[in-house]
Amino acid sequence: MIIGNLTYDRARDTYTGELATLTVAARTLVFQPNEAKSDKARREPNYRVVSPAKGGDIELGGAWKKFTNDGREYLSVTLADPALTQSVNCAVVNSGGKGEEFILVWSRDARKTKTA
Repeated sequence: MIIGNLTYDRARDTYTGELATLTVAARTLVFQPNEAKSDKARREPNYRVVSPAKGGDIELGGAWKKFTNDGREYLSVTLADPALTQSVNCAVVNSGGKGEEFILVWSRDARKTKTA
């Protein structure tokens, strides 16, 4: 399910766009490069996911650069909100159009869905 559309700014290494779902009105998202601050840099996200607000950016999560089995790069994203019972995991992938257009996709983990 597509829950966001993003544009990549190569010069600034930043993704910008909107997140929208049935329960979340359109909200601006910015994926800002995150400089590693510790020896455990591999655990730290490559990007901070923020939403600009009047009083300053609101941090919503992080994104890590990863590769598919066939070598295509994508971002593995974790979004968090105090109102949610758990974090939301999703991915940023190329939309298949222009090289700078991306989508934020989410899917329910089939392993956690129980059927009767």
